[in-house]
Amino acid sequence: MKKILFIIGSFRERSFNRQLAERAARYVEQGGAKAQFLEYRDVPFVNQDIDYPVPEPVARIRKEVAEADGLWLISPEYNHSYSGVIKNAIDWLSRPVDPLDRKTPSALAGKKAVISGAAGNDAAIDARLNMVNLLNAVKVEVIGGEGMGVALDKEAFVSDELKLSDEEEAQLEELAKILLESI
Repeated sequence: MKKILFIIGSFRERSFNRQLAERAARYVEQGGAKAQFLEYRDVPFVNQDIDYPVPEPVARIRKEVAEADGLWLISPEYNHSYSGVIKNAIDWLSRPVDPLDRKTPSALAGKKAVISGAAGNDAAIDARLNMVNLLNAVKVEVIGGEGMGVALDKEAFVSDELKLSDEEEAQLEELAKILLESI
């Protein structure tokens, strides 16, 4: 069974982006694949002083990414870019698996991914566009361009609940289909 690994750029308990990932995971599973969520709160900040030996949390997430058939990255937008936590994870994941041999590929190299995000009025467009550039730089093949975004209205911040329109649900379903067909 194919496995899609979700990497969510927010650790907030009721994160809109986690809610978006949970919705997307349903479409992945309806498409016949397994949806899994990367847990990486314990991953330290990138620091070359601890690059080798690789910290256990970093080794664990590299293994999970390596074992995934495809990736779905979902991030909020902070100051017109993706979150720091997802950037930190990507920084660790983009380093060579064998730090003593820089020619070995990273856990991300050659992976296929789609992107989503929920944020403010602009539906996280800057975060998603910046994410495309970052992922291309670390040799991830981004499927579906900047993916899909959800604009959050004031009510979402009061209720702490992500509500999707029928059109947004259809976009999520289509992204899942595109990703699954590509792997």
